Parts: sequence; C-alpha cells; structure tokens
Amino acid sequence: MTLRIYVPKDACAIACGADEVVEAIQAAALARRQPVEIIRNGSRGMLWLEPLVEVVTPEGRIGYGPVGAEDVESLFAAGFQEGGAHALRIGKPEEHPFMAKQTRLTFARCGIIDPASYSDYRAHGGYKGLERALALGPVEIIEEVKKSGLRGRGGAGFPTAIKWKTVADAKADRKYIVCNADEGDSGTFADRMIMEGDPFELIEGMTIAGIAVGATKGYVYTRSEYPHAIWAMEKAIAAARAHGMLGVNIAGSQYSFDMEVRMGAGAYVCGEETALLDSLEGKRGTVRAKPPLPAHKGLFQKPTVINNVLSLTAVPHILADGGEFYANFGMGRSRGTMPIQIAGNIKYGGLFETAFGIPLGELINDIGGGTATGKPVKAAQVGGPLGAYVPTWQFDLPFDYEAFAAKDALIGHGGIVVFDEDADMKKMARFAMEFCSVESCGKCTPCRIGSTRGVELMDRIIAGERVEANLATLTDLCQTMKLGSLCALGGFTPYPVLSAMTHFPEEFGAPRRLEAAE
Repeated sequence: MTLRIYVPKDACAIACGADEVVEAIQAAALARRQPVEIIRNGSRGMLWLEPLVEVVTPEGRIGYGPVGAEDVESLFAAGFQEGGAHALRIGKPEEHPFMAKQTRLTFARCGIIDPASYSDYRAHGGYKGLERALALGPVEIIEEVKKSGLRGRGGAGFPTAIKWKTVADAKADRKYIVCNADEGDSGTFADRMIMEGDPFELIEGMTIAGIAVGATKGYVYTRSEYPHAIWAMEKAIAAARAHGMLGVNIAGSQYSFDMEVRMGAGAYVCGEETALLDSLEGKRGTVRAKPPLPAHKGLFQKPTVINNVLSLTAVPHILADGGEFYANFGMGRSRGTMPIQIAGNIKYGGLFETAFGIPLGELINDIGGGTATGKPVKAAQVGGPLGAYVPTWQFDLPFDYEAFAAKDALIGHGGIVVFDEDADMKKMARFAMEFCSVESCGKCTPCRIGSTRGVELMDRIIAGERVEANLATLTDLCQTMKLGSLCALGGFTPYPVLSAMTHFPEEFGAPRRLEAAE
C-alpha cells in the first residue's frame, strides 16, 4: 500500500529544510521497500512547526513538526506511517489550538490541497464562485461584492465594489485587472502563502473580477524575491488555461479572460498602485499624481481594477456563499475575515485568519504566546514598516480599520511585528526615516527630502544634541510629510516616528506622559 505524505513546498518550509526532509523520506522508504507518494502542499501557517510533515492515516492526516532530515529515521521507527507516537507528533493539524481558533475562508484550502492540481482544487470547492458568477452576470456580481462589505485588503480599505463599479461604467476598448502581489511590508507573507498554497483561488478571483468589469486581460505583479510563488502561479495558470478556465469563452461561456505573471525587481514603492502600473508598463516605478484614478486611466491609460491578492482571493467565497454570508463576519464597517500575519519576536508566529474585531492583545499574547525571548512585550508594529507602534496599554484595540485609525494607527496588510522590552524606540524611529529615504521614488519633495532630513534629525536626537528643539522640528517635519507627500510611502512614514515619540517619550529625552489606561 502506497504511503501518502504531505511536505510543504512553501518558501518558509523550504528555508527550514523541507527539500532535505523529502529526500530523507524517499531514502528511508526505499530502504524499507515502502511505496511512498509525497505531495508538496502549501503551508498551514503554523510557521514555527515548519517543515510540518503530514501522513495520511485511516484516522485522517497526522502532523509531525518541525521535522528535520535527521528526524526521519526515528519517525519511521516510531511507525509514523500509521500515525505513531513521537515527540514531534502534533495530531491532526486542524485540531491544533492555533488552527481550531481560526475562521478560514480565504485560506480554507491552503496547506490541504496540492497547489499544482486543478482537480484537487475543484474537489475542494474550487470554481464554485466562478460558476455562480457566470450565472449572475456583471451587474449582480458587483452587487454581491457590495453586499459582502469587502474592502481592499492591501491597506487602504477602500470598498471593492465601488472600485469595480467605476471600472465597469468606464467606456473603453480594453480594460485590465491588475493584482498587486508586490508584498513588501515587513512581517507580511499572506500573499506569498496563498500564491504558493492555493494559486487557483487567485486565478478564480481575477477571472470573476474580469467578468464583472468587462476586462479581458489580467496581470499578477509580484517581486523577484518570490520565485516559488511565481512558479506556482505560472503552473496553475497553464493548468487553468488547459482546462478552459482561462482564455476565450472560459468554461464554455460568452466571457473571455486571460492572465499572466509579471515580476518586478522588488522596489518597495512599486507596492503603490500607480508606481506599480509604471513598472508594469516597463518604466521606472514612479508614483503618478491623482487624478486621474487608475479606475479611469490605469494600465496603458485604460480603465483598470487594481486589487490586492487578499481582496481578490476573498471574491470566490463571496460569490460561492453569497455576500450576506461573508458580511456576517466582522465588526462595524470592517466585514469578513482578515488573514493576520503574526511575526517578529513572537513564540508562535504564523498566519491566523479570523473575523475583524479580535483584540490585538489576544493575537499577540494568547495566540502568539508572547515573545520568543520570553521577555515582556514592549510594543507591536502593525501594518508594515510604515505602521504605528502600538504599546501594550492599547492592546485591547480591536482589529478594525476605524478603531486603529482612531488611535493614529493602521492595520495595513494585516502584518504584526512584535518587539520585546529591549527594543530601542529611537533607533526604530530612525529606521522609519531611513527606510523612506532609501525606498522613495524621488518624485515629491516631502518624501524625498523630508526623509533624509528626518534621518539627520534623529541622529542629532540620539546624540543628545538640542533634543527639545530637534524633537519639535521632527514633529513639524512629520506633519509636512503626512500632508504633503504624493503617496502613502512619504505620507505614512511619520506614523512609526510619531507613535514612538508619543508612547515612549522618555526614550527621546522627554518625561513620560501617563496614559489614561495605565
């Protein structure tokens, strides 16, 4: 009887030795004349357990992790083929507390299916959303997305249905769907994980978007640092095309849509939608002034929908289950689920998908287990390198667009980077300015010059030179950058700087202010 084993091909698992584990399993099985089928799945998202090896048994899939190549012989000796006891045995992955607490919609198949298999995708509910979309037609598709309350998961939180309606109403001989997969925020990996673990979901979401707005061509724009995601996407696109789910008359319908993957060089600013469009057109990635909006004049000056990976991969579920079902999750104007990425100095880091509204402290302390160092948490940066530092006394903050905005913070792409008590907030503030100065496209003065002046000011503050006066100048500079920058790179860089100054003033040489919650 052939033994079926799942070993992730996710980039994180590979970095932790998954390929070597596969070789060790093949060698051990050969030595025992045990027929074995190894399926390279995506990651479940419990990254501290990678490589997480799963064995198919009569009781279901039993997980062992983190497995190194040196563990394989002992696993066979322990009878892991039948789910035998071993120090690395975690039981059924879906019953692990980290997984059992989640509400998985977008990541429901990730880590379960073979990402290269079209038939496996369909066997697990894939393309049901597209089937319903074809039956509904463009107007009703947009209405379903509107009912769902879906907002852009890339950070801006703009209602997806309004963006789609704008493009649908635009008159043009050609329209485009562009997927922003240029995932550059520190501590984020959800886009990469879904492209590597469930690429057909993104294809299905982009196809539905194309039908809704009348676009016939789509591009996935991602970065050269994601070679495994690019490989997985291109393999899935070829399979979808071979099965008639891309190209002319998709699934035998009147609609046509095709897509391809384009790779950028990894400039952070190309995650900004207009700089992305310039890069996609073969130009240097430079931010465009708005208006015109990309919905009117986007790629090659044609009406274009630009959505993040997580926005587009939410769409198949919205169409399959209905917009109202999706809207049942969440709080306030933040509807549905959010794949939250827990990273940094954290004991149990990984991908945690849940409905909006979960308190930040629960994510870090209860689900993440606190810091990996065991030291007290000092702060968490939420929303990437341009996100604010949230101190522990604000950890009751619900994960919600409006709640974070009320605290001068943002949830961005859902990345959380945790820091313990040793973090030097002055250096973190300096890093934000330095990051902006390096990554600025140079088009607008507040970002290009302001970030360089910000680094200089932070150097003087750290050196103890005229601290009070330099802090005042830095605060004024931050306001100028927030209000005067052309895009979010310059406009959001002040968030980590000002939040560090506000919550940890004693580290900047000023007396600490007591917060109401302390």
